[in-house]
Amino acid sequence: MKTTMLKTALALAVSLTAGHLMAAQTHDLPTRSALAQDRAIGQPEVVATFNGAMPTGVTVTETGRIFVNFPRWGDDVPFTVAEVKDNRLVPYPNAAINTPDNRAPGSHLLSVQSVVADGQGRVWILDTAAPGFSTPVAGGAKLVAVNLKTNQVEKTIVFPPEVIKPATYVNDMRFDFRIGKAGVAYVTDSSLSGTGAIIVIDLDSGKALRRLEGDRSTSPEPGFSPVVEGETLLQRHADGTTAPFSVASDGIAISPDGKTLYYSPLSGRHLYAVSTALLRDPAITEAQLSAAVKDLGEKGASDGLESDATGAVYAGDYERNAIRKLPVGGQWTTIAHGPEILWPDTLSVGPDGYLYFTVNQLNRQPGFHGGNDLRQKPYALLRVRINASPAPTR
Repeated sequence: MKTTMLKTALALAVSLTAGHLMAAQTHDLPTRSALAQDRAIGQPEVVATFNGAMPTGVTVTETGRIFVNFPRWGDDVPFTVAEVKDNRLVPYPNAAINTPDNRAPGSHLLSVQSVVADGQGRVWILDTAAPGFSTPVAGGAKLVAVNLKTNQVEKTIVFPPEVIKPATYVNDMRFDFRIGKAGVAYVTDSSLSGTGAIIVIDLDSGKALRRLEGDRSTSPEPGFSPVVEGETLLQRHADGTTAPFSVASDGIAISPDGKTLYYSPLSGRHLYAVSTALLRDPAITEAQLSAAVKDLGEKGASDGLESDATGAVYAGDYERNAIRKLPVGGQWTTIAHGPEILWPDTLSVGPDGYLYFTVNQLNRQPGFHGGNDLRQKPYALLRVRINASPAPTR
């Protein structure tokens, strides 16, 4: 009898203990918010927000004026270039020039992909003349310089037809006014279906060269398969078919002395560098130029690139929601990372020691989601302190 009672008591104790353990496991589980979280890096500040079209480019002038642009990719784009004033957008340099007119492509902005302040009192506008990534309108792909004091167009340089191919999409640009009579511009061709290249254009004569066309460094990296917001980024069509995300040379930056050009394909993770003197020299063959290109290793998958006066290079990392920095002689470090950095696009160093960058949710566009637009407005312009000045252009 005693043995039976003892066994019963032990069984009850075990049962109660197990019950208490199960109860503890059931009721003491933390919520997801109490678990360890992906940590934020840096303290990006919101500079402006955009509730209309999706922005790509941004530039900050030597006096602190801010300009942005909106390519005509399918959004309602009443003006393709604007100045940001107190979180308002003002068409720049005026509304009339922002009205597309294919009958006068040289004097109207058709679809602008990039704006860059040159540190010499001008902002340059890069017109793709390719709304919706169409074949560029003849005579429309151009560089437009606007005088920041008068807010009037000072110079327009139409790209010669021999450097604008049917699939060309001019993307971003950098300047060096230490070369020639009026300086030189370096422009990336980030073709979606053709070959990438670097276009070198003399700002005095307007003569231009296509360099490194189809080179490994200006082409999408073989086998590149980016993952953004946990999803493989593919072109996903409404009929269920898919295609790779394959975009050629995009980001571009120049060293403070103007001797080195940095660039990278949008579909890739490597940073490349080449001598600007070799790029400009038509006597250097493409084979020689290709052999002179340096692969500086992986930096992350980037849209925009930028440099500062110390020679540091900055890159967005759209797979990791981050901004990264490569100091001279150093290694890549992350200076900003957080869930709000949804596709960092263009970067610009301001005179105030901040790096400005647009975040535009490019990966959420309908073309990547079977026609469903997953973008959530507003888009944003952010900045993070870097305590450095813009790279000089003269």
